[in-house]
Amino acid sequence: MGFMQALRQRWTDADTLVCVGLDPEPSKFPARFNDHPDAVFAFCRDIVDATAPYVCAFKPQIAHFAALGAEDALERLIAHIHAAHPGIPVILDSKRGDIGSTARHYASEAFDRYAADAVTANPYLGRDSVEPFLERSDRGVVILCRTSNPGAGDLQDLVVNGDDGTQRPLYQQVARTIARDWNGHGNCMLVVGATWPAQLREVRAIVGDMPFLVPGVGAQGGDVQAVVENARTADGTGLVVSSSRAVLYASAGEDYADAAAAAARTLRDEINLYR
Repeated sequence: MGFMQALRQRWTDADTLVCVGLDPEPSKFPARFNDHPDAVFAFCRDIVDATAPYVCAFKPQIAHFAALGAEDALERLIAHIHAAHPGIPVILDSKRGDIGSTARHYASEAFDRYAADAVTANPYLGRDSVEPFLERSDRGVVILCRTSNPGAGDLQDLVVNGDDGTQRPLYQQVARTIARDWNGHGNCMLVVGATWPAQLREVRAIVGDMPFLVPGVGAQGGDVQAVVENARTADGTGLVVSSSRAVLYASAGEDYADAAAAAARTLRDEINLYR
């Protein structure tokens, strides 16, 4: 089963649009991990196992592992998700985008080395920089469009001349280009931040039913109701709503896994109120 099929199946079978981001920060781990020789893997595995019933995807952030020299833990974590929770896709959050053979190596890193089902990518070097990802028709390519960070508008809101002669913000041109020209295999998603509900609505109008990865709820303050009402598709799906810190670090005590499960379940239920 390809990424998009697995994602849609999960939306239906588990009745959830929640994605848990796996961003390990050992300084925030419970005390039991202080002297643990494999703390990064063990903590993330416990979070995965506790929250799996409530998620449509997991999203490990590669920099959080690489900065700790924990790439091996990341490989084993993704393998654990596939083995213990088959049917839940893994989105590797690496925001890759480069040219020529380098892009092909990044695609191989994500899909062959780490066995991710999808990867985040940066479109600003143009189509050739993401082509090696797009060619993997069974895998997902989750492309930055209107991101959730405060400085997103520095470039993404700049007005540009589209190829149809119409002026529009750059993020809208990105959405239009990906939906029209890059999504030939039907394996593209867009990253549109929860902190910009009006832009969510605008991008949805441009791209139709293309799924969105929506970061920015929880610690970044995005409003769940605004996200769902502005960005859901007609069937009440089309969204992968990501939360990381609010789930991972819901408790620093011995109940850390139960607290993470409760946070994921609460987010699922809140999203479902507005679908």
